[in-house]
Amino acid sequence: MRRPKRRANVRDINETDDKPKRPVDPERSRTRTLQRAVKLLAAKPRSVAELRERLLEKEWTTEEAADYAIAKLSEYGYVNDEQFALGYASARVRQKPVGRQQLARDLQMKQIDRELAEETLKKVFEATPEAELIDAAIEKRVRLRGRPTTRQETKSLFDHLLRRGFSYDLIIGKVRALSSAELSDDEEDASSDADD
Repeated sequence: MRRPKRRANVRDINETDDKPKRPVDPERSRTRTLQRAVKLLAAKPRSVAELRERLLEKEWTTEEAADYAIAKLSEYGYVNDEQFALGYASARVRQKPVGRQQLARDLQMKQIDRELAEETLKKVFEATPEAELIDAAIEKRVRLRGRPTTRQETKSLFDHLLRRGFSYDLIIGKVRALSSAELSDDEEDASSDADD
């Protein structure tokens, strides 16, 4: 009976990768890191913290090389958290109506400083008030699903708006206004039927 041969290149699961790392040439690391930073920014805009995180994923990148690349790109105006945050938030609001809370979470996920995020939110919602955004969100929802006629449909609309990051008080006011407008439409229909 033949025993299967064990292949020499198959590693045991318990073996560790104790291969010594090659020393990193600082000049080459800086150059490669800068090139990678440019490619990452060409793909999509990023905050300074996001860019740093992505640069440090590579083993050949050092903290110093990442700092150099970010400083160089900041000098050229390609990396600027203030511009990035404002551009990102404005585009996000234009793309799909979202509330302040959702936009704040999005900026936090993009690793934007809290103070800068608050300043950005203030600018964005001065340009496009949250009340206009919630009206647009409600209008779109009503266009797609019709006016809520049952308590469950109203709750579904309410939950939808909460997930979009609008404030509880604003949602309550708008949903109640929609419900009362619906009731007054029903009353008008009933009175016109009675006149006939």
